[in-house]
Amino acid sequence: EAMFSLRSAVALTRGARRLSSAPKKVAVLPGDGIGPEVMDEALKVLGAVEKISGAKFATETHLIGGAAWDAHGEHFPNSTREACSKADAILFGSIGGPVEEADHPKWANAERNALLGLRKAFTLAVNLRPAVIYPMLASLSPLRPDIIAKGVDVLVVRELVGGIYFGEHKTMGDSAIDVMEYNADQIRVALKYAFEAAGTRRKKVTVVDKANVLDCSRLWRKVANEMAPSYPDIEMEFMLVDNAAMQIIKDPSQFDVMATENMFGDILSDAASVLPGSLGLMASASLGTSVHMYEPSGGSAPDIAGKGVANPIAQILSGALMLRYSFAMEEEAQLIEKAVSAVLEDGLRTGDIMMQGDKKVSTKEMGDAIVAKMYAM
Repeated sequence: EAMFSLRSAVALTRGARRLSSAPKKVAVLPGDGIGPEVMDEALKVLGAVEKISGAKFATETHLIGGAAWDAHGEHFPNSTREACSKADAILFGSIGGPVEEADHPKWANAERNALLGLRKAFTLAVNLRPAVIYPMLASLSPLRPDIIAKGVDVLVVRELVGGIYFGEHKTMGDSAIDVMEYNADQIRVALKYAFEAAGTRRKKVTVVDKANVLDCSRLWRKVANEMAPSYPDIEMEFMLVDNAAMQIIKDPSQFDVMATENMFGDILSDAASVLPGSLGLMASASLGTSVHMYEPSGGSAPDIAGKGVANPIAQILSGALMLRYSFAMEEEAQLIEKAVSAVLEDGLRTGDIMMQGDKKVSTKEMGDAIVAKMYAM
């Protein structure tokens, strides 16, 4: 159980890894499309963290997805799996090719083989996806200004390896069956992360379910009620998923941490992801028993790959999540996040978040500007 604890990870890291001069090993998997160019900027930011904090990162770049297919004839080669298993954290880019080539062997099932392969290999059981609306980018959000003015900063915690996606699937003529199944241990792992993440935020957890219909949801409530007394400073509430889908659009500022099962989390985290106005701003973390993985929420955007116009912010913020959850470097994680805000405040924009009167910059210029802010802070 301790393996799944953010708090024990923090204590352990502060006590040992932080003081030791041993470099933190990071497996870097840039992948396809815009992956390599935005990853370059994230690594540039990590380089600045090294200079500012004295921490050392030993990064090793490995192939995955279509890039791995070209070299090895498979999407998730053993060499990459090995490197990830020896690493302290995995920093992942994106996977996938052009839509019109989807049935080409290089791209067919690339995402499934690589991403599900990673999830399975390292039991990446919980996904954290933050959705923050930056005040200076409020006009990009589909929400009304009065809703945004209340402040939107939600963290969706999604259980990743149980539920209906991992149950039995079968079709018999004109009928089909998909089985949703959970056990208390799986639920405990996700909720533990939710409670502990809330402890470092605004101290509120909303458990989202369908307990008026589903037995699985009733089990989620039972486990949540058993765990809540261990976190006396955290306020916990339950909300039905249909209501939660409305509330995340109507009044998202009421939420701090939302915790839920796999399918509901899939849907709600995608709903939350459109609130900031661009996937280029959305980082995510997938937390495992032995190693955690960090990646942007957007795709590989093959149409703009290699043009130097992609937004590197989601990849850079994924690096900040890595510092927070794998290395307990909260101060440095916040430094990156504040530098990103400051650069946006200055009106610098990549094409995806560009409005009238903003200064358009390239992928590299955005990375350079964020690094410059970090040194200036």
